[in-house]
Amino acid sequence: MSRDMSYEAVMARKNEIMKKAVGIDYEIFESGSIAFDYDRMMKETGYTLEEMQKIQGAVGVGNTPIIELKNLTALARKVAPHGKGGRIFIKDEAANPSGSFKARRAANAVYHAKKLGYKGVIAATSGNYGAAVASQAAMQGLKCIIVQECYDSKGLGQPEIIEKARKCEAFGAEVVQLSVGPELFYTFLQLLEETDYFNASLYTPFGIAGVETLGYELAMQMREKYGQDPDVVVCTNAGGGNLTGTARGLLKAGAENTKIIGASVALTGLHMASDQQFNKKSFTTGHTGFGIPFATWPDRSDVPRSAARPLRYMDRYVTVTQGEVFYMTEALAQIEGLERGPAGNTSLAAAFGLAQELNMEQMIVIQETEYTGAGKHLQPQLAFARANGIEIRFGKPQEEMPGQNIILPEHPSMIKAQELDLDRSKKSLIKNALKNFNVQEPTAEDIEFLVKDIKSDEKFVRNTIKELLKEN
Repeated sequence: MSRDMSYEAVMARKNEIMKKAVGIDYEIFESGSIAFDYDRMMKETGYTLEEMQKIQGAVGVGNTPIIELKNLTALARKVAPHGKGGRIFIKDEAANPSGSFKARRAANAVYHAKKLGYKGVIAATSGNYGAAVASQAAMQGLKCIIVQECYDSKGLGQPEIIEKARKCEAFGAEVVQLSVGPELFYTFLQLLEETDYFNASLYTPFGIAGVETLGYELAMQMREKYGQDPDVVVCTNAGGGNLTGTARGLLKAGAENTKIIGASVALTGLHMASDQQFNKKSFTTGHTGFGIPFATWPDRSDVPRSAARPLRYMDRYVTVTQGEVFYMTEALAQIEGLERGPAGNTSLAAAFGLAQELNMEQMIVIQETEYTGAGKHLQPQLAFARANGIEIRFGKPQEEMPGQNIILPEHPSMIKAQELDLDRSKKSLIKNALKNFNVQEPTAEDIEFLVKDIKSDEKFVRNTIKELLKEN
């Protein structure tokens, strides 16, 4: 008898499909309530740091350089208060084979797939991860399918996503391009079931563990070159894996005093799954449309329990505007001679503002860069925005209205990272946990888990739960 491939039937089988496609029985880590054994999951299904370094080294991934941005540091000091202006550095992850840090995640995921005997890998992503998986699959001799949410209902695709599809195809992957909507996950599940390929998810323990090498490497390079750990590391935040893996690697290096700051492009008011609003934004990743939902509920991902849990490691969360990121993209090219893509420049824009808070001897590191290409470059991005009715002008960044305009700063002194209320995000995670697991009275184990999951204390968690139960 043939399987029922209707939307309802496929979605009902999602846990069964995922388990077969990832090779992890997530149930063994479950407690039956909100809590699950995150540390055990990472330990038993991941790889040691040494194993990851060996896997990545064999395919030319990692050991990317640290570069001090002396000219941008000097510019930040010109607009900072007297005596302020920390030294700005980047970890140049564009040097990886596929042009981004996601080569680290992909190297582990594809290696693991081959080790388990899968014939191919599938990833659902409109970002750099698709190119990274395709590149690694080519190296390992595996088939590769990348599923992209690419177009609106009129068949218009963002230039950045089209560029990433080109890169995936260049590495030999089959790219399935879809319009925005719920069919992405449905199609992804269908393909996993039909092909019996490995789900090279961004959110598996071995995917996140792959990024730990980045944080560890960063700390070791800073010590070797400058004799100290960085004071601040800024991570562009979308689904949370970038920040989670980097922070875990820093901790494994013993850099316990380094502050971890997440940075996203502010796209408040734009719905990421809206057909009408899909092409009203100029950033396909690293924005609040992913960063906030995934931070406040990590398990919305394509695995039963996400290994990317950014609130466990985040000390601050800030936003920057689209115009500020475009401005810093141009500044990096023209002042430092480095042309890089938009995602890493999100954290660069944030770091430029944050550096003005630091003393001059302190060090702030942007932990990734990414390659640029025809569609990723700021000129086609701005041209596409203008064609979609977005006003482009110079002015005050704080007046930018996502979906209506992009405001390039009139002066670099206007670039400021805006603080997000981290406590509010932590309360949202607790609220989502209670709701999604239908819990009225959390157990002591649940409380302990939530304390760790939001990097807080028991008093905060219990008070938040009490407030939420009163509201209901």
